[in-house]
Formats: sequence, structure tokens, C-alpha cells
Amino acid sequence: QRELRQRFAARGHDSAEAEAALDALSAHNYQSDARYAEMLARGRAAQGYGPRRIRMELAAQGIARQRAQAAMDSLNQDWAQSASDLLRRRYGASLRTPDGRARATQFLLRRGFDAATVRSATRTELDEAAAGDD
Repeated sequence: QRELRQRFAARGHDSAEAEAALDALSAHNYQSDARYAEMLARGRAAQGYGPRRIRMELAAQGIARQRAQAAMDSLNQDWAQSASDLLRRRYGASLRTPDGRARATQFLLRRGFDAATVRSATRTELDEAAAGDD
């Protein structure tokens, strides 16, 4: 709704008109912050972003904390598995070198995964690579 308010203001509509229009859009379910938050969270998770980054983007879009948390809860995402899959696709065998692990770790942290998830995913991928060598 924040973005729509800004657009109404930019076009010269007063705040009462903007609020009335937003209320009408919400009443007819044409505009829903909850639906937008869920869509944004789902899309970013599918692109390989972690929960910290997704929460940050929701906040930047003006989504209330409770609504953002509800959107995150609706994902039912296994973040460790997502991070592990991302590492496998992106780095593969280069995880075996210290330099490759460092780059992969920084990549996942920038993507919004927490340190514990990054360690777990890296360990999982290293264990799977070692099992594949046997």
C-alpha cells in the first residue's frame, strides 16, 4: 500500500482520496499486502535467497513485521537444504579447496543465509563429496 500511496501523491491526489481508493481496492481483494508479501518471499526463496535477505527486502518494501513473518512462515522452506542445493549447483568440486569454501561461504552469507546454516550446508556438501570419492 505504501507504493500506491506514493503514486497517488505523485499524481496530485490528496491523502483522503488515496485512502478511499486503497480501501476500495482492498475490499475487492485487488490489492493485498499479505498476498504481495507471500509472492515476494516465494519468489526470492525460489531464486536462492536466504531468510535474512528476504526479510530485509520485505521490510524495504514497507511490509509490516508481522505480515512479513507470516509470509516467511508460509514458505515451509528447509533453508539448510536450499543452501546445500545452491552450493552444489554453484560451486561443486571447488568446495574441496579452502579458497573455494571461503568463496562459497561468503556467497551464501551475501544471499541471506545465517552462519549456522552456511556451516551446515558446507559440511553436508563436503561429506557428500568425500562419500563420492570412496
